Amino acid sequence: MDPTPVVLYNARIVDGTGAPPVPDGILVVEDALIRWCGPAREAPDDPDLHGATRVDLGGRTVCPGFIDTHVHFALPGPAANPLSGAGELVSYRTLKVLERLRSTLHNGVTTARDLMGLDAGFRRAVAERRVAGPRLLVAVSMLSQTAGHADFRLPGGIDALEAAVTFPGSPPGIVDTVDDIRTRVRVLVAAGADCIKLAASGGVTSPHDQPDWLGLRPDMVRAAVEEAEAYGGLPVAVHAIGEPGIAAAVRSGVRSIEHGYALTDELRAEMAERGQFLVPTLLETTTEPDPAQVPPAVYAKAVRWHRIAQESVARSVEAGIRVAMGTDAGLIAPHGQNLRELGLLVDIGGMTPLQAIRAATADAADLCGVGDVTGTLTAGKAADVVICGTDPLTDIDSLADPVHIHAVLKEGRVAIDRTGVLARAGLPELVVVD
Repeated sequence: MDPTPVVLYNARIVDGTGAPPVPDGILVVEDALIRWCGPAREAPDDPDLHGATRVDLGGRTVCPGFIDTHVHFALPGPAANPLSGAGELVSYRTLKVLERLRSTLHNGVTTARDLMGLDAGFRRAVAERRVAGPRLLVAVSMLSQTAGHADFRLPGGIDALEAAVTFPGSPPGIVDTVDDIRTRVRVLVAAGADCIKLAASGGVTSPHDQPDWLGLRPDMVRAAVEEAEAYGGLPVAVHAIGEPGIAAAVRSGVRSIEHGYALTDELRAEMAERGQFLVPTLLETTTEPDPAQVPPAVYAKAVRWHRIAQESVARSVEAGIRVAMGTDAGLIAPHGQNLRELGLLVDIGGMTPLQAIRAATADAADLCGVGDVTGTLTAGKAADVVICGTDPLTDIDSLADPVHIHAVLKEGRVAIDRTGVLARAGLPELVVVD
């Protein structure tokens, strides 16, 4: 039997394209897809819809499912020391990941790009609805040179990334030659990676480097970009905080700069001209690490570089760089509070609420290569929908509170319905398959 269409009406539509909101809108969901979306006065007189289930949304705001382009589900956020996983069984760490996936989805994120930690098995389990979570894209591992941002080998002999963050079988992240990085990119392709994650600068949490040090050398970044392009045009995402690392990544033609705290005006102009994305991860910069859980050197780096980040991002927005929402959730920032990033893009980045929403929907989908599947409320795309109890264009910070996320649909299935607004819709729930 064909699924019965569901007409959601009396809704304020924010479609993710950056267009002004539609105050009296209709969204038609049929099976996993959006069938139609637009103003009520323009709704088609379609005989197939005469018997459709109709649900009055009571003036609530409807947005596309949001996309977080930079998360780490294998990491615990402020709930625990990032290295705590080194003392846990893999099965136990896996079960904790499942809770983080569920919380992230229930709070409005229907697609997420994990930039180190999860393997392709998690992506498959979510796609088959064996577990609840956002549509996943995975980088699997992060690549850097010895003593770079992927080198967490500690004096006692433990590789903290291998022990606490990645899962058995994930390719190692250390590459020290051009040939190494070409081979490792190919290994990651074979492991099912959706994108390639590099570190072209040092990092805040890594033990052997500083954020303003050059990480992977330009010839190695270029080699990775070339290999990724050869394997279906996989996007290359680059952790780059200090100027040398940012310059190496930008001029090697990567798809996105993750963090980009020390961008100069010259590099901003180059990024804008090339159409490269910036993922500023502001939520991380407003979540100070617990001094009791991190080494003093890490805490000092965080304080310094988070200030630089907040002073930089508005200039990057003004320069016309394409911005996609990413939070770095799991490292320091908590899981499930991803949409706090929207308010930070407005308050710190100088975006309008409409621009911030686009950064977390259409532009984020474009960065991740899923713009034909999701990112806007457009006919033919997945019915990834967030129903809000507030108007985010007048109170963008309200989306940070789950109480205002009244319902979430993923591919036309109910992930959560906190207020019962969809109770009459008859839509299937996002349940585990038999």
